[in-house]
Amino acid sequence: MRKLFKVLILSLGVFTVYIIYTGSVKLYDIATGVIVSLIVSYLTANIVIEDWRKALDLRRVATFIKFAFRYLLIDEVKAHALVIRLGLSPRLSLKPAIVKIPINSRSDYAVTMTSLAITNTPGTVVVDLTEDNSVLYVHWIYATKIEPQEAYKEVCEVFDSYARKVFD
Repeated sequence: MRKLFKVLILSLGVFTVYIIYTGSVKLYDIATGVIVSLIVSYLTANIVIEDWRKALDLRRVATFIKFAFRYLLIDEVKAHALVIRLGLSPRLSLKPAIVKIPINSRSDYAVTMTSLAITNTPGTVVVDLTEDNSVLYVHWIYATKIEPQEAYKEVCEVFDSYARKVFD
Protein backbone atom coordinates (compact mmCIF):
# COMPACT_ATOMS: atom_id res chain seq x y z
CA MET A 1 0.00 0.00 0.00
CA ARG A 2 2.90 2.36 0.77
CA LYS A 3 4.31 1.75 -2.71
CA LEU A 4 0.97 2.82 -4.22
CA PHE A 5 0.99 6.10 -2.27
CA LYS A 6 4.61 6.74 -3.24
CA VAL A 7 3.81 6.11 -6.91
CA LEU A 8 0.73 8.34 -6.85
CA ILE A 9 2.48 11.22 -5.08
CA LEU A 10 5.52 11.07 -7.36
CA SER A 11 3.32 10.66 -10.42
CA LEU A 12 1.38 13.79 -9.53
CA GLY A 13 4.62 15.77 -9.29
CA VAL A 14 6.06 14.36 -12.52
CA PHE A 15 2.78 14.99 -14.36
CA THR A 16 2.62 18.58 -13.09
CA VAL A 17 6.17 19.29 -14.25
CA TYR A 18 5.41 17.65 -17.60
CA ILE A 19 2.33 19.81 -18.19
CA ILE A 20 4.15 22.99 -17.12
CA TYR A 21 7.07 22.28 -19.45
CA THR A 22 4.95 21.29 -22.43
CA GLY A 23 2.57 24.19 -21.87
CA SER A 24 -0.21 22.17 -23.42
CA VAL A 25 -3.43 20.72 -22.04
CA LYS A 26 -4.53 18.87 -25.16
CA LEU A 27 -5.99 15.43 -24.63
CA TYR A 28 -2.96 13.76 -26.25
CA ASP A 29 -0.53 15.58 -23.95
CA ILE A 30 -2.58 14.81 -20.86
CA ALA A 31 -2.86 11.11 -21.76
CA THR A 32 0.83 10.88 -22.59
CA GLY A 33 1.72 12.71 -19.38
CA VAL A 34 -0.39 10.42 -17.22
CA ILE A 35 1.02 7.25 -18.79
CA VAL A 36 4.66 8.38 -18.68
CA SER A 37 4.39 9.78 -15.16
CA LEU A 38 2.86 6.54 -13.86
CA ILE A 39 5.56 4.40 -15.50
CA VAL A 40 8.43 6.61 -14.33
CA SER A 41 6.95 6.86 -10.84
CA TYR A 42 6.43 3.11 -10.56
CA LEU A 43 10.05 2.46 -11.53
CA THR A 44 11.60 5.12 -9.28
CA ALA A 45 9.22 5.70 -6.34
CA ASN A 46 11.18 3.59 -3.84
CA ILE A 47 14.39 5.40 -4.76
CA VAL A 48 13.01 8.93 -4.83
CA ILE A 49 10.52 8.97 -1.95
CA GLU A 50 11.42 7.92 1.57
CA ASP A 51 8.26 9.06 3.36
CA TRP A 52 5.26 9.81 1.14
CA ARG A 53 3.49 11.72 3.94
CA LYS A 54 6.05 14.54 3.72
CA ALA A 55 4.83 15.28 0.20
CA LEU A 56 1.32 15.89 1.57
CA ASP A 57 2.49 18.45 4.11
CA LEU A 58 1.08 21.67 2.69
CA ARG A 59 3.63 23.81 4.54
CA ARG A 60 6.46 21.99 2.77
CA VAL A 61 4.75 22.33 -0.60
CA ALA A 62 4.02 26.03 -0.03
CA THR A 63 7.62 26.61 1.10
CA PHE A 64 8.92 24.88 -2.03
CA ILE A 65 6.68 26.99 -4.28
CA LYS A 66 7.74 30.15 -2.44
CA PHE A 67 11.39 29.13 -2.89
CA ALA A 68 10.89 28.44 -6.60
CA PHE A 69 9.38 31.88 -7.20
CA ARG A 70 12.00 33.65 -5.11
CA TYR A 71 14.81 31.74 -6.80
CA LEU A 72 13.57 32.37 -10.33
CA LEU A 73 12.46 35.98 -9.85
CA ILE A 74 15.06 37.37 -7.46
CA ASP A 75 18.18 35.25 -7.05
CA GLU A 76 18.53 34.27 -10.70
CA VAL A 77 17.88 37.82 -11.94
CA LYS A 78 20.45 39.32 -9.57
CA ALA A 79 23.05 36.71 -10.52
CA HIS A 80 22.43 37.17 -14.25
CA ALA A 81 22.71 40.94 -13.86
CA LEU A 82 26.07 40.56 -12.09
CA VAL A 83 27.46 38.19 -14.72
CA ILE A 84 26.22 40.44 -17.54
CA ARG A 85 27.77 43.47 -15.86
CA LEU A 86 31.07 41.62 -15.42
CA GLY A 87 31.02 40.42 -19.02
CA LEU A 88 30.29 43.84 -20.45
CA SER A 89 32.77 45.61 -18.22
CA PRO A 90 35.77 46.93 -20.18
CA ARG A 91 38.15 45.83 -17.40
CA LEU A 92 36.60 42.40 -16.77
CA SER A 93 37.31 42.68 -13.04
CA LEU A 94 36.80 39.11 -11.90
CA LYS A 95 37.69 37.84 -8.44
CA PRO A 96 37.45 34.06 -8.84
CA ALA A 97 37.93 31.79 -5.85
CA ILE A 98 36.96 28.40 -4.54
CA VAL A 99 35.27 29.09 -1.23
CA LYS A 100 34.64 26.68 1.61
CA ILE A 101 31.00 27.07 2.66
CA PRO A 102 29.49 25.21 5.64
CA ILE A 103 25.83 24.25 5.28
CA ASN A 104 23.22 23.26 7.83
CA SER A 105 21.19 20.87 5.67
CA ARG A 106 21.80 17.22 6.41
CA SER A 107 19.38 15.16 4.34
CA ASP A 108 20.55 14.16 0.87
CA TYR A 109 17.60 15.92 -0.75
CA ALA A 110 18.20 19.20 1.08
CA VAL A 111 21.92 19.15 0.28
CA THR A 112 21.11 18.38 -3.35
CA MET A 113 18.56 21.22 -3.56
CA THR A 114 21.06 23.66 -2.05
CA SER A 115 23.85 22.50 -4.35
CA LEU A 116 21.67 22.69 -7.46
CA ALA A 117 20.42 26.16 -6.57
CA ILE A 118 24.01 27.35 -6.17
CA THR A 119 25.22 25.65 -9.35
CA ASN A 120 22.28 26.87 -11.46
CA THR A 121 22.85 30.43 -10.33
CA PRO A 122 25.22 32.15 -12.78
CA GLY A 123 28.65 32.86 -11.35
CA THR A 124 28.75 29.99 -8.88
CA VAL A 125 29.22 26.25 -9.14
CA VAL A 126 29.57 23.59 -6.45
CA VAL A 127 32.77 21.68 -7.17
CA ASP A 128 32.96 19.39 -4.15
CA LEU A 129 31.14 18.25 -1.02
CA THR A 130 32.55 16.71 2.14
CA GLU A 131 31.50 13.14 2.91
CA ASP A 132 29.43 14.21 5.92
CA ASN A 133 27.48 16.75 3.78
CA SER A 134 28.52 19.62 6.03
CA VAL A 135 30.72 21.68 3.70
CA LEU A 136 30.39 22.68 0.06
CA TYR A 137 33.31 23.93 -2.00
CA VAL A 138 31.97 26.53 -4.39
CA HIS A 139 33.76 28.16 -7.31
CA TRP A 140 32.62 31.76 -7.25
CA ILE A 141 33.38 34.01 -10.21
CA TYR A 142 33.25 37.22 -8.15
CA ALA A 143 34.16 36.26 -4.59
CA THR A 144 33.34 39.20 -2.38
CA LYS A 145 33.74 37.14 0.81
CA ILE A 146 36.13 34.26 1.40
CA GLU A 147 35.54 33.73 5.12
CA PRO A 148 33.33 30.58 5.36
CA GLN A 149 30.51 32.09 7.43
CA GLU A 150 30.40 35.31 5.41
CA ALA A 151 30.45 33.35 2.15
CA TYR A 152 27.60 31.19 3.49
CA LYS A 153 25.48 34.29 4.07
CA GLU A 154 26.31 35.68 0.65
CA VAL A 155 26.04 32.54 -1.50
CA CYS A 156 23.69 29.99 0.02
CA GLU A 157 22.01 30.97 3.27
CA VAL A 158 18.64 31.47 1.57
CA PHE A 159 18.91 28.24 -0.43
CA ASP A 160 20.00 26.23 2.61
CA SER A 161 17.19 27.67 4.74
CA TYR A 162 14.50 26.76 2.22
CA ALA A 163 15.99 23.31 1.61
CA ARG A 164 15.87 22.51 5.34
CA LYS A 165 12.24 23.66 5.57
CA VAL A 166 11.23 21.55 2.58
CA PHE A 167 13.24 18.35 3.09
CA ASP A 168 14.57 18.03 6.66
